[in-house]
Amino acid sequence: MVGLAQQEKVKMLLFDKNIKVILITGGAGFIGSNLILHFLKKYPEYIILNVDSLTYASNLENLEETKKYNNYHFVNCDIRNREQLEDIFKEFNPRGIIHLAAESHVDNSITNPNIFAETNILGTLNLLNLAIKYKVERFHHVSTDEVFGSLELDSPSSVEDSIYHPRSPYSASKASSDHFVNSFFHTFNLNTVMTNCSNNFGPHQHDEKLIPTIIRNLVRREEIPVYGDGENIRDWLYVEDHCKAIDLVYHNGKSGESYNVGGDMELTNLELIDSISHFFDTLTSNTNSYKLKKFVTDRPGHDLRYSINHDKITRELEWHPNLDFKSHIINTINYYLKRYET
Repeated sequence: MVGLAQQEKVKMLLFDKNIKVILITGGAGFIGSNLILHFLKKYPEYIILNVDSLTYASNLENLEETKKYNNYHFVNCDIRNREQLEDIFKEFNPRGIIHLAAESHVDNSITNPNIFAETNILGTLNLLNLAIKYKVERFHHVSTDEVFGSLELDSPSSVEDSIYHPRSPYSASKASSDHFVNSFFHTFNLNTVMTNCSNNFGPHQHDEKLIPTIIRNLVRREEIPVYGDGENIRDWLYVEDHCKAIDLVYHNGKSGESYNVGGDMELTNLELIDSISHFFDTLTSNTNSYKLKKFVTDRPGHDLRYSINHDKITRELEWHPNLDFKSHIINTINYYLKRYET
């Protein structure tokens, strides 16, 4: 991904005291790769250091565009490896950290909770301890709406100070990492900010997630599995909007604060599948794709509804989601059509 010439140019830039290194963990993943491209295009004054362990959910092909930039560098490192992480801090002296690396698939957390605790909790602790030791100026932790737990249909959306009530091993691990981040702000005066986002969608997402699964099965004309009765509700956020929110919070968020990032697009799983099927049929020669739905046994502990209120980030930082769901989902379908038809 990073050629020798590009590596040398990055190392030369390290001698310029006016250039800050921003370490982004999980940068070869879905949100991380989109965020890195966003930062490279907007902030030539930063060196963007991508630290990723290249698990099954990572894909360096998402970062082909980084070849155009001399201020990008990739290091293959697992955040659970404290010694290797410290070597990175010694060499690059990052001034900021945006932490996205995490095990994130709920089904996998049910099968193997331990890896979620190791990566999402202990990996985060490694980064926090090194941030203190090497005097990092800003630590941005990216979390999830799932830490607030399941809501009833008529419940108000979760706000930043809503009580945490995680109900899956994944959300429990993220809730724990959130608490550790807050504790390092209060105990060690680490300059932290945190964002809790709703369900992301868009280019670069791994095939295991719901929207890529729907599109892949539509392309192959295979049944689309629907957990339970399909009435579970999620709030959908386009990944580009999320990247803009992270950018704003990292640069302008108040130290020690958390910000909810929601998409204002609550849909049941059935509504989502039917919507994607409709737009898929308009883009292809297929018809009645919605009939591919197949109801399957519900997932254990399947939360009914997630919904978060983003009034705080809108009020304080003037962020709001772009509500053009149609164009976003069409862009997403076209991205996966190219991928699955080749």
